[in-house]
Amino acid sequence: MKFGRVIGTVVASQKYEGLEGVKLLVVQPLTRDLEPAGRPEIAADGTAQAGPGELVFMVASREGAQAMPELFVPVDLAITGIVDEVDVETGPRRDQPTAVWNLPKKMKSNKKTEKGS
Repeated sequence: MKFGRVIGTVVASQKYEGLEGVKLLVVQPLTRDLEPAGRPEIAADGTAQAGPGELVFMVASREGAQAMPELFVPVDLAITGIVDEVDVETGPRRDQPTAVWNLPKKMKSNKKTEKGS
């Protein structure tokens, strides 16, 4: 899932039959600091409510196709929500991992050493 800002609309005179009535929007992907990242992309509006200027979150690939009213339509990016507010934590805690893996310690060898003969 990633953030994006809707910056425009797309008018299509012909669409795949499962995408009839679905808006296509131009979305600028954003970083976690909500700064522009990369080139604008075209996203299908799974909410049917997003419009220019709105902050949205999107899913891509298979998840994008599943987010549409009709499943498995040819969609690579879908808007799945409109963001009302973002609260971003700042400071050293933000850069810490969200999970810590506790891996088992390496098993010590149980070999007994033989003393000289």
